[in-house]
Amino acid sequence: MMIYLDNAATTKPSEAAFRKAESFAMEQFYNPSALYKEGYALQSELKKARSALLCKVADENAFEWVFTSCGTEADNQAIFSFAKRGNAVTTAGEHSAVLAAFAELKNRGVVQTRIAPLQKDGRVDVEKLLELIDEKTSFVSVMHVNNEIGAINDVNAIAKKVKAKNPRVIFHSDGVQAYGKIPFKLCKEIDLYSVSAHKIGGLKGVGGLIKRKSLVLPPYLIGGGQESGKRSGTENVFGIKQFQYAAEEKFAALKEDYQRLSIYREKLWQGLDKEIFVRLSGLDGTPYILSVSAVGLRGEVLLHMLDDKGLIVGTGSACSSNAKTRYSKVVLACGYDEKTADGVLRLSFSSLTTEEEIDKAVEILNETGRELKRRMQ
Repeated sequence: MMIYLDNAATTKPSEAAFRKAESFAMEQFYNPSALYKEGYALQSELKKARSALLCKVADENAFEWVFTSCGTEADNQAIFSFAKRGNAVTTAGEHSAVLAAFAELKNRGVVQTRIAPLQKDGRVDVEKLLELIDEKTSFVSVMHVNNEIGAINDVNAIAKKVKAKNPRVIFHSDGVQAYGKIPFKLCKEIDLYSVSAHKIGGLKGVGGLIKRKSLVLPPYLIGGGQESGKRSGTENVFGIKQFQYAAEEKFAALKEDYQRLSIYREKLWQGLDKEIFVRLSGLDGTPYILSVSAVGLRGEVLLHMLDDKGLIVGTGSACSSNAKTRYSKVVLACGYDEKTADGVLRLSFSSLTTEEEIDKAVEILNETGRELKRRMQ
């Protein structure tokens, strides 16, 4: 039996949602921008999907949904559309889609970039973040749920504090690891919010940028003027509808999954050998992620050994696997040393995760950790 615990990287697509959306791939395959009735009819399907996905987390009277190809594109559109003057502020715990975009802003020399530090549990230090904001700050981005540690930032409360200091700031949050996983509703102080389909049983290649309606969003991709001129490119109707159906499934079970996975996360941690593993994730983080470190051992080596024994886990953000440094910037930003950062394993769950898998994962993790420790002695 192969046990998959790298769901923060990607989840298995919902088969029920796939089957429900299949006709949009094989039968209703038309271009939704076409003028003939078969194509035009798909516009109403996109409208239904937009509404179904948005209403779960935001007031449809105040916000609207723009489809993108992924969470990274949504992050990039938000950043490069609005971080154009003065200074822009983010946190040391962001996904590479945000941190790399901020590095590019710095390289272009148009905007001064400022990075707020993290607390030990992976949340942003809100007071330090607010200290970086002044009258010249044009853009602030704070991740909702950290993709490596699982820490939850109260982005509604943070956005209100940011706007109280500078009402002109455009506030963005990367919600890729939060949407469909933790209960929340966007407050009016949040201007932009990024999501991704494949983190909750949708297909890769579909994402979304939620925007405040009163905010004028310039297009990031220019061409045919799709998405009401906000994002050019023929819409992936099949992927969008599958995302809609997967999200409807996920939100219907959100509270049940949250409670069940909270129990599984703690059961996994309680079963691990404390002479090998230390815990990085806080108790109040998302129940979908448990990050631990086998201090003194290499997480990457453990990952491959675990894979050989039928357990798939991560060592951090899969999107940072090509980075030049082998240490997680997020873990180091939390104040851990390189020895701890080198031994990180990220165990992440989905609605498909079972208690039997948790029990077996504990057994494999302890056995493999002890085996590698003996080799190192």
